[in-house]
Amino acid sequence: MTPRIKAAVALRELPRWALLERELLRRLDRGWREFERRFCEPDGRLRYHGQMVGRDGVDDFYEPFFNWPTLYRLGGSADLLTAAKRHWEGVTRQLTEVGFLRDEYEVGYDWFHQGESLPFLLGICAADPADAAFRARARRFAELYLPGSDNYDPVTRTIVAPHTGAGGPRWGVGEEWADYRADQPGMRIYGLPLLDIPGIDSWEDLGDPAAARAMGQAMQQRMGRGDTAVNLAATTLAVNAWLYDHDERLAAWVLEYVDAWRERAAANGGVLPDNVGPSGQVGELHGGAWYGGHYGWTWPHGLHSILPAATVAALNAVLLTGHVDRLDLVDGTLDAVLAEGQVADRIAERGSLGPGWAERLGADESTRELLVPYRRGPQGWFDRHPVPLAPLLWRAWTRGDIATDPHIERLRAASDTDWEKVRWFHDKEEQGHEAPWIGYLAGRNPDYPERALELALAQTLRRMALIDAAPDEPEDGDIHFWQRLNPVVTEVLSHLVTGAPPAIYYGGLPLARVLVGDGRLGRPGLPADVAALVTAVEERRVVVELVNTGDHEQLAVVQAGAFGEDEIVAVGHDVANPGYPGDPRRYDVPPVRTVPHRTIVGGSRVEVLLPARTRITLDLDIQRRAYRAAHQHVVHGTTQEEHP
Repeated sequence: MTPRIKAAVALRELPRWALLERELLRRLDRGWREFERRFCEPDGRLRYHGQMVGRDGVDDFYEPFFNWPTLYRLGGSADLLTAAKRHWEGVTRQLTEVGFLRDEYEVGYDWFHQGESLPFLLGICAADPADAAFRARARRFAELYLPGSDNYDPVTRTIVAPHTGAGGPRWGVGEEWADYRADQPGMRIYGLPLLDIPGIDSWEDLGDPAAARAMGQAMQQRMGRGDTAVNLAATTLAVNAWLYDHDERLAAWVLEYVDAWRERAAANGGVLPDNVGPSGQVGELHGGAWYGGHYGWTWPHGLHSILPAATVAALNAVLLTGHVDRLDLVDGTLDAVLAEGQVADRIAERGSLGPGWAERLGADESTRELLVPYRRGPQGWFDRHPVPLAPLLWRAWTRGDIATDPHIERLRAASDTDWEKVRWFHDKEEQGHEAPWIGYLAGRNPDYPERALELALAQTLRRMALIDAAPDEPEDGDIHFWQRLNPVVTEVLSHLVTGAPPAIYYGGLPLARVLVGDGRLGRPGLPADVAALVTAVEERRVVVELVNTGDHEQLAVVQAGAFGEDEIVAVGHDVANPGYPGDPRRYDVPPVRTVPHRTIVGGSRVEVLLPARTRITLDLDIQRRAYRAAHQHVVHGTTQEEHP
């Protein structure tokens, strides 16, 4: 029986953060409806009559909806889940018709882009574990990479190609790169894909058709076969399916594959290599070099693509086992690039991703940051940028020491920028505001909730203005059109309501320290008029405040862990002393006095009855990863099993 606590502290005033949070939820619900009306067909597909060419494009059609299930799980409207499923299925039919999908899955593409396609599906599975169709899809997709599939070689413990999917391995890196020519303005900034081709020393050399053909052939032969580090994100398919039924075959494959890469990293001084050849040897196709693979250390993004994939896989292993030891998959790589760090200015001019970093940080030419190398080639480390904070945050979040993590503190000490400032920018990944949130949890930034919610409101209002001014569908080929207009913003809500960063964009599962469900309606997400604020996130403790801003009693269900994996040992909460509303013959408003109380829970959930215009602060005593994680309804739950 789930324990029930009743809020008994009347509101003397409505907290501003609570009003902003409820306003944001209302505007987000208006936003997705308008996006749907303007840009979608009745069956859910995107309105588009342009050409569908090449091997890119699947991710761009799913990405505009990627965080809609997240919004539903946070407290979006009841019909949002139905809408999200309709759009997933409509887009899937749309992409199947043009040959990009087979049996509802990508025919074959790299896992940097497959990872971008996946959050939409993962969000639906987490939001509605009872949906049999999505459960079947989760299992079918996972089977594509298990031993016995064409995509995986159990002897070498490798995914056999950089481009894989429902069609098995697709050898090479795409027919459009049979010749790798100089007339690709969007790729020039990343430089040469391979740095050891005789006679090709600069981008201009690719202007020679013979050189372009030589580079293209080398890419097909050397980068289009064998395993690559970004394939680690494929483990999410198996873990997502495992969360339904705990099939040991799924877990065994994930751990086998993750451990194979851990061994390769250990043999490379802790740094994750980016390539494994067909016989299972690192560097087999690159003259023995541990760098040079597709979406690897040399080209195009380096750390930007490798570190998210490694973090996704490490977090997946933690979810499966309940142990944090496999975070070493991330540790060695982070330690290596941090050891190469240099404090420098002119961030926008430093490398391939510099302008984006300068915009994110609000940096001018004189702003100094700790810059680390993102890429590696025969000449050593190069392409320096600020340290991506999200992977460090995930590592600290998993180990429970966000406020005291020494790596994060080193970055803060070396930074010229104001870490407590909420910067008014928005990117498609729903990330980038980690620093002020960390400051809030550390007690340095008490105004973060209000300022961050103001930012989120401004973000969605701007997107709505852009939608009003936009055509009904993009110009031919502009398949990033819808991503730029998605009015649903959930990063700040993830921080404040769940005590977690948003899911890693490149294939990460939606994790949380707490989830809140509606006990009356039997669904995940905040009940009507209820706002939540997580104020402390520690290894054995989470503090969350609930406020009922409305005129009707609500029943909230608070769950520890996104998948019920954490135990609420007990909960401390405030109980009102008699005295409010006071003597009816007086005109003053008496103070609300409270006394502390402690309720033993011994499970992953507690119910909270919230009468109209009341609040309660829950101080949760947590035992992390006490139970096996499972897809489960935040309200109804499932039978809890301790980790074996």
